[in-house]
Amino acid sequence: MVEQALVHVPVMMEEVLRLLAPRPGGTYLDCTFGHGGHSRALLNLVGEKGRVMAMDRDPWAVTEGQRLAAVESRFSITRSAFSDLDTVASACEIVGKVDGALFDLGVCSSQLDEAERGFSFRGDGPLDMRMDPETGISACQWLARAPERDISHVIKDFGEERYARRIARAIVSARSEEAIETTAQLAEIVRRAVPSPKRSPASRRRGAALIHPATRTFQAIRIYINRELEEVESALHKVVEVLAPGGHLAVISFHSLEDRIVKRFMRDQSRPPRAPRGLPLPEPVAPPALRLLGKLQRPGSAEIAVNPRARSALLRGAEKCA
Repeated sequence: MVEQALVHVPVMMEEVLRLLAPRPGGTYLDCTFGHGGHSRALLNLVGEKGRVMAMDRDPWAVTEGQRLAAVESRFSITRSAFSDLDTVASACEIVGKVDGALFDLGVCSSQLDEAERGFSFRGDGPLDMRMDPETGISACQWLARAPERDISHVIKDFGEERYARRIARAIVSARSEEAIETTAQLAEIVRRAVPSPKRSPASRRRGAALIHPATRTFQAIRIYINRELEEVESALHKVVEVLAPGGHLAVISFHSLEDRIVKRFMRDQSRPPRAPRGLPLPEPVAPPALRLLGKLQRPGSAEIAVNPRARSALLRGAEKCA
């Protein structure tokens, strides 16, 4: 049995395994390795002839995966964004042969907990936010030169923040006095720009915690810097070709923007093509690419009690049609 990671708690493990239904001898693709909890669970179920192949663009995650690959011949990992999964699958000669693929979207716990990664305002660190710190521009670099209008659009569109314009104005004003280089600086700028939140009497009775005023802004900038939504859109269309007929797809998302993309993709791919209004469909009509596997799933109360970060997880599944 493959040794489990001790620190990270994989989200919705039981539900994911039920959706993927791993079988001995199967080939499975973990498109977001992270700490490898899901990969390890799959390795325990695919038997001696099964394979688990993983991807991640985070160098820390890849290093963790390489440690596993060094002691587990059935496992391999590639450092790559999951939008390049078609290239990775082609190089590994698994196009059309994958029995199950998993996307666990968003950031993993180590990225949030390690202040030097710059993802969170919980600890002060450099304002980076890149999944792969060796490519692209950091959040600090972008905020230093982005127009106020662009900052406002990003915070509003990707963070669904009602005070986006006010926050963007405050950021531009603050950077004119000194560079915004740390997570603590940005969090304080946002805190001062946003009106103090008020809890309803009902939420006070339940003891519900207030959301930090910088939460949505940090989420929005992180999504923008890493092109997360574009990555999801691209990868979902490519994974259909990688799956074998009857192969299962499981996707865990953590906010409405991601889930909206996943929901729309699975819905559209599970329907026959539509002709423009007033025009007949050409014959023959291509069958749907996917079949939906049940409805949206959320973590149970027991899991949330053990792992509060799972509370916003949303799981959807589909099967590739033969």
